[in-house]
Amino acid sequence: MPFVDVTVTDNIGIICLDNPEKRNALSSGLVRGVLDALGDFKERKIPTVILRARDGCSVWSAGIDVRELSQATYDPFSYNESLQELLRAVQGYPGPVIAMVHGGVWGGACDLVITCDIVIGDETSSFAITPTKLALPYNASGILHFINRLGLNIAKEMFFSAEPVMAERAEQVGILNHLVPSGELLEFTMDLAGRMASRSALAVSVIKEQFNLLAGAHPIPPDVFERVQGLRRLVFESHDYKEGVRSFLEKRPPVFTGK
Repeated sequence: MPFVDVTVTDNIGIICLDNPEKRNALSSGLVRGVLDALGDFKERKIPTVILRARDGCSVWSAGIDVRELSQATYDPFSYNESLQELLRAVQGYPGPVIAMVHGGVWGGACDLVITCDIVIGDETSSFAITPTKLALPYNASGILHFINRLGLNIAKEMFFSAEPVMAERAEQVGILNHLVPSGELLEFTMDLAGRMASRSALAVSVIKEQFNLLAGAHPIPPDVFERVQGLRRLVFESHDYKEGVRSFLEKRPPVFTGK
């Protein structure tokens, strides 16, 4: 599978992001590799999955591939885009998906980690959601992932500042379930995954689906959804959005005008 290494150990599926030259950016190819692996594990009834990066990577994932973003003429966070498909696949997987994090997690990759059922990181881990650095109009479902996991205040701070939350604070605010020393990260994660894999897979899958349904039980009138889309379209069609992407590719600070 492109850009990922996939193994099964002791009935635990392990998906390893493996494109260090691009800092494991969530390109369409890498995302497709993860999706294919999840589909294969689901068919084989693998009860627990670990999502990790290759050993030695200082960046777990740099998030959405901005080079692909620069070629897009449509909403990059729309329902049918590959990253959104991946987030739904993680949510819909019938067993726990555990993110094992060493290094920095940026942008859309932060949404991916937040969407995983369990997050285990070491002292090098950090988490930043960065759409305001690029003037990207993030979508409502992604924002809701952060609200559900972290609460309104922490979610706002992360989005508005785009600054990384370092490992110790990440544990305090609920991004990390466990913060463990780097040398113990793999052993700890495998041990927890193994214990989860030994439980009733049917009960786990039903309970996980209940969590998903209850977490999404926020009734919103249709006109609010329409307003959300209208607000996002204003940003997507703006000068600032084009400038944010262009400045990133040119490796310079953006000059935003608010238009």
